Amino acid sequence: MPRKRKVGMGKVGKRTGNARTGSGREPAYTVGLDIGGTKILGALLDPEGEVVATVRRSTVHGGDGLIAGAAQAVRDVVASGGVDIALLAGVGLGIPGIVDHRSGTVKHAVNLGVHDDELALADLLSAELGGVPVVVENDLNVAAVGAAHVLERSADRTGVDQDGVDQDGGTRAHEDLAFLALGTGLASGLVLDGQLRRGASGAAGEIGHIPVDPLGPECPCGQRGCLERFASGKALEAAWPSRHGKPSPVELFEAARAGDEEAIVVRDRFASATAAAVRLLVLTTDVRHVVLGGGVAQLGTELLDAVQDALREQAKVSPFLGSLKLAERVRLAPTHVPVAAVGAAVLGRRN
Repeated sequence: MPRKRKVGMGKVGKRTGNARTGSGREPAYTVGLDIGGTKILGALLDPEGEVVATVRRSTVHGGDGLIAGAAQAVRDVVASGGVDIALLAGVGLGIPGIVDHRSGTVKHAVNLGVHDDELALADLLSAELGGVPVVVENDLNVAAVGAAHVLERSADRTGVDQDGVDQDGGTRAHEDLAFLALGTGLASGLVLDGQLRRGASGAAGEIGHIPVDPLGPECPCGQRGCLERFASGKALEAAWPSRHGKPSPVELFEAARAGDEEAIVVRDRFASATAAAVRLLVLTTDVRHVVLGGGVAQLGTELLDAVQDALREQAKVSPFLGSLKLAERVRLAPTHVPVAAVGAAVLGRRN
């Protein structure tokens, strides 16, 4: 039996009364795929915005492999959900690299075997699926949309957001957030007042390449002392290399929990850098929520507690920062559904 989970819609997949697609058509099923370097995660959303099936497949690199693997993931997830592929209103893809969402192309997705030449991913996949409309979006953007979608459904079930604000009418609180990805690098996706913000050149949310220390280490982007050199998975690996075969973040937090003084220093320094990223996002966009995602965020509540403690400590010296209640704005990405795949499915409604 497919797993049926309640997740939310919000403005990012506009719902007024009965769920409708972004174009105003009658609601229908959509599929979202989150394509990464090693795996493809897929989600099938029903007309009310609920996840009715999920799928996981290994990624095949190169243009032909990506198209074939994505098409098979779509077929697998609709079969798991008991839905005819002809009933799909659209398919959304989240993928790393340089994405042109208007033309549906991607290039420089080097971890997927796609290099300088543009891959017409939307058109090629649509043809493989018999003409189902396909949209392609940056992986961080779909994660932000998915997080807003999932958190909004949670608010719908209670009628209030986590701050006790009535959700009847007006802007939904969870439709205003930054998804802060703590992965190999550091970047964020933005949903502002219910609208995905890409920016004039698609660089909105690239806070990892804001220099914070002019004497800091060189960054692959060509600058020095960028924020991601202090707050990212790669930064943690450099500061605390794996010694026992576990991921560096896991080993670091285990050592700190056991009282290792050096580990405590490294952990707190990382938490402070991540808190700086949260502070930067709030001070530039004033989002209601900053959602921690990415590989490092799999540490769970230990990471959340450390970042919130750092934010509270930093706010002690500034009544202004204290008034913003930064620590209360931070939360972990939902783990019960693949949020990036869900976000891609939400954007698939906009065809």
